[in-house]
Order: sequence, then structure tokens, then C-alpha cells
Amino acid sequence: MRLIWALYGSLSCTLIVVLICGAFAFRLTKTPSATQSATFIVDASSQSARVMPDNLFGIFFEEINHAGAGGLWAELVSNRGFEAGGKNTPSIFDPWVKIGNDSNILVSTDQISTLERNEVALKMEVLCDNDDNSNPCPSQGVGVYNPGFWGMNIEDGQVYNVVLYILSVDSIDLSVSLTSSDGSQNLAQHTIEADEQEFSSWTRIEFELESSGTDSNSRLQITTSKCGTIWLDQVSVMPSDTFMGHGFRKDLASMLADLKPRFLRFPGGSYSQGGRLANAFRWKSTVGSWEQRPGHFNDVWNYWTDDGLGFFEFLQLAEDLGALPVWVIHNGISLNDQINPSSLPSFVEDVLDGIEFARGDPDSTWGSVRTEMGHPNPFELMFISIGNQECGNKNYKANYLKFYTAIKAAYPDIKVVTNCDGSNRKLDHPADLYDVHVYTSASDMFFKAQLFDKTSRNGPKAFVSEYAVTGNDAGKGTLVAALAEAGFLMGLERNSDIVEMASCAPLFVNNNDRRFNPDAIVFNSGMQFGTPSYWMQQFFKYSNSATYHPSTIQASNYRSLLASALTWEDTDSNRKYLKLKIVNYGNEVVSLKMSISGLEMKISSAGLKTILTSSKLSDENSFEEPNKVVPVMTNISRAGEKMSVAIAPYSLTSFDLLLESQDLRIFID
Repeated sequence: MRLIWALYGSLSCTLIVVLICGAFAFRLTKTPSATQSATFIVDASSQSARVMPDNLFGIFFEEINHAGAGGLWAELVSNRGFEAGGKNTPSIFDPWVKIGNDSNILVSTDQISTLERNEVALKMEVLCDNDDNSNPCPSQGVGVYNPGFWGMNIEDGQVYNVVLYILSVDSIDLSVSLTSSDGSQNLAQHTIEADEQEFSSWTRIEFELESSGTDSNSRLQITTSKCGTIWLDQVSVMPSDTFMGHGFRKDLASMLADLKPRFLRFPGGSYSQGGRLANAFRWKSTVGSWEQRPGHFNDVWNYWTDDGLGFFEFLQLAEDLGALPVWVIHNGISLNDQINPSSLPSFVEDVLDGIEFARGDPDSTWGSVRTEMGHPNPFELMFISIGNQECGNKNYKANYLKFYTAIKAAYPDIKVVTNCDGSNRKLDHPADLYDVHVYTSASDMFFKAQLFDKTSRNGPKAFVSEYAVTGNDAGKGTLVAALAEAGFLMGLERNSDIVEMASCAPLFVNNNDRRFNPDAIVFNSGMQFGTPSYWMQQFFKYSNSATYHPSTIQASNYRSLLASALTWEDTDSNRKYLKLKIVNYGNEVVSLKMSISGLEMKISSAGLKTILTSSKLSDENSFEEPNKVVPVMTNISRAGEKMSVAIAPYSLTSFDLLLESQDLRIFID
């Protein structure tokens, strides 16, 4: 059976539809023993309507769980510059592995690189030779291989761009290949042959490899059967087909695009601070050519990153997603140490330089660096968050004021975010927004829908930059976590006169390196899926710039029901829709009567119903069952200002009703 849905007016829902044996995939463990009754009253008049912020819902990226290195950033080689072992040589060069034994090859690191900020290179002393009968090389040759980030996903017919630097005073005969995990199957190969002296100085080699097979656990091999000494540096393998052509893994970036985020907060989180100052994210070390980026140890989450995903790439990703960048700057305070206040001016100047890199004219000092990287037009950097969770530090406010004053003097239009929560008390320092992080249990998250109900409407607005259900009921991403978060977001919609922005955390997790649970998107080298919380966010992606309508739920002894109503416009078709969302956090079916008044446009008789639920609250998606908990869409044919519907227990349900007389139809074929 096929389900084809046509939404006149380009509603452009990206929700997955699941069919099981010809019926929609909605299951309950058992038929509920009781039914509650409730009334949902919506005042859709223009007098009571309120336009919600343009940037209400966005996304937050942190380099955690190998989210960028080996994830969103499409580089396939791990430790491509051999710097992860440190500057002291010889050092470890994991995850590179030697091919051959000590009688035919010796491998170590060496400080010989031609790249100023990347001194370490790999040295291969090949002792065997196929022309030497006394010590011939093994049939497959000797050398090194790199398994990538828990396997490289190589696909049949796809092209991969390879770059490496080579130094050798001997003639060379190198084979660069993509193979299966044990090296037995060759998927693509390129040979580099050269006479003596041709590589006597460091030489950059670039070529393409087209795969003749598919293997999600592949590796890169560099081998030879010729005696001599060869140095390698900055070895990169990138798929040629990336999101918008800018180096982002296409499937993962597309899932972000499907959320229609209006802002992208980066690079952290704790990652922006560093466990120690020496390991903090420093934007100037992450721009320019990737070969010259030194990389750094992510000591907060305990892995190396080569900073291929750097400041420029974050700005580019925001632009590609149609989102505004929100830069979390380093304010001189790490998790375990901080700078002397006398050194703060250099940190302030560094931030101003970063803003110039993003927004400066092409001929400005740092704007010219951006231009050289291929982006002469400025990026739309409008938000700066000063630090991350350091409000309790004794130096935070003094440091904050120095950054705030300097930024506002140079760029008065930039909105500055403080770490100090102003939801319960008046701030004692100037700010455009204050940052709020909410990590709690599912039950508490649901009732935090009222968090901002009593917040003062004067002064700065709230930026809920990190929220997530945590603890035992969160699992690796459960239905109950998603429902609780949905209730919380409905509270943010209701309070969007004081809450300007919100984003979940964390965004990504590589299934091989879980540092934090739960996460919105789970992936490995070749697959990905959204957790229920990811799919929950799909229900809110049209809230940005939408018109909020006050609504009330009338029910006796039933506190597990939350709802919201809004109208939004599809900019592609200029057609408007009324969206009604209801989360039922209880274990009973709710017989809901909906009453809508004050609409200035007619509701079309057809509509679209979408529901997120499952058989158990603890249900999760997985690689084996990626669509176990996903939104399911059905058509409704009797939409109107008065409707009676059944709301399933433990569910998130939305109704998209086309306004005016235009058709909204779903066909089941």
C-alpha cells in the first residue's frame, strides 16, 4: 500500500508516515478503562492575537558525542594531521594503524611538517622491497590505515576527494585506497609514482576516488612495496556530495534543515569554555585553510578535534539553514581555571576581531580573511552570548560588562546575552537577553510549562538555549521525554512575549560515543534517525513568526492536558493555516470539544491530523526500528469552528486547518 499526500498550498510537512498492514501505526497496550471530557476554547480574534518572535525556535550545536568530528562535518579521516598525540615526538598516532611488522616497516611521528601550526607528521621507514629477495614486502604491501570514526561510510558510485602532503628523498610507489575494514576488498584505488627528488620538499597531492562498492565500515589505506622513508601529513578524505557543497554530511544537515530552525547557537556549551583555558575553542585557530588549523583537545568531552568544523563553517551552516548565528564567546573563564583580569582586554579584542571576521567589509583586516575563504559578503551575526553557565563565578559580571560595553560601542545592533537568569529577579547588569538552561525529569519538565507565567514583562527577554528531559525516564530518547518537552514548549509559546528564543540540547550523538543522554539525532557512519524529541520539534517548526491565539482548556480534575493555537502562513503559497496542538500527558482518552471563535477567514472542511504516540512511554527509536515513534498523519474531512475529537493517551496531536476555501487533501492509494 502507498500513501500519497498532496497539500495544496505547499504545507511542506516532512513528517514520516508509517503504515502497518494497511492501517495507520497507532497502538495502545490496552484499551483505556476511562474517558475524560474536556473543552478547548480558542479566541482567534485579531484583537487578542499576538505575533510570536521571528526566532522563537532554533537549534544548538555543541561538539559533544562526536557531533561534529566524525558526524555533521563530513571529514572521514580521524586525526588527519597526526597532531592528536601531542607535540612531543615520537608520540601515539591513534587511530592510525600500522600495516606490516617491525621487520618490514617502522612508523612514528616526527616534527618535520612544513605547516607552521601543525608541526607533527607521520614517518614511515619502509625496510622491505619487492626487488630485494632477502626482505620482500608482504603481498598487500606495508604502510598505514585509518578506520575513520568507527568506520568510513563508502558508497558505490560516489566520489571522494583525497588530499595528502608527501615528503620523501627516495623514489616512491604509493597506493592510496579505500578498502573494507580488513583490507581484503578494494573499493577504490589511486597510485602515486615519483622519481627521486620529486617529493624532496613537501608536496600537496589531490585526486578523486570513485568507489566501486558499498561498505559502511571501510578504511583508508596508504601502502607501498618499495624501500625508503616517506613522511605524510594532513591526509583528508571528504565525500564530494555534501550539504549545499560546504562540507556538511548531507543526511544529518538535511535533518536540521527539516526543522526550519531560525537560529543556530554554537560552538557550545561547555565546549566553548574548555575544561582548561588551553583547550577552549579559539576561533582564530579554526579559520583559514584547514591544513593550517592546529586542532585542539576537547578536554570537556575527552576527544581530539581537528577544527575542520570551525568558526567559518558554523557561520556558513547557519546561512545554509536560513538561520541566524548565535556565537557563544569565551569570556576568559573555563570550567577549571580563568585568566587574570589584566589579560581580559586581549580576549575582548579577540571577540571584536571575530565579529569583524563575520560582518566586516571584504577589505577589512578580518573580513579579508573571510573573503579569502570564499565568502566576501558578510554573515548576519546579530547575537553574542557572553560565556556559558558562569554567572556564579565571582569574575563573571565584571568580565561581562567589559565585553558588553565594547561590543555595544562597536556594534550597537548586536543583541548580547547574559548567563544570569532574569526570570525570577531583576538583573543587576544590562543585557538584551538572559540565558536559561532547563534539564530535569519528564514530570517536572511538563509542569515547567508555567515557568515564565509570572516573569516580569519588563526588561530583557529569555533565551532558553538548552532544554532536555534527563534522568531515568529520558532513556536514550523516549516518548515520555518528547511529550514532556512538548508541554514545556507550549508554555514557551504562551509566554513568547517574554521568551524570545529556545533550543534543545544536545543535538547529535554518534552511537559509538555517547557522552550525554538523550539527544535529538542519533547516527553512525552510514545511518541516522530522529529520537521522539526530534520529531516533537517538527510540531513547532511553524511557530516562528506565527500568530498566537489565546486558548483555554476546560476540564474537571484533569491537569495532564496542554494546548496551543496559532495561525501561520506558508510563504511559498501565501496561504494561511490554523494549527491546533494538544499534548495529553495522562493515561486516559480525552473526548475533546474544540470551539474556535473570532476567525476572520473561513476554515476549509478538509484538514490534516498528525499524532506522535506509541504503545509504551519508554518506547525509543533505534537503528533496528528507526520509525517506532514517529508522527503519523491522517486526513480529516469535517473540519470547522466546532469539532469533537478523541485525543489518545500519552500523545501529541496537531490539527492543521487550511483557512479560506482552498483545498487541503490527502489521498490514500
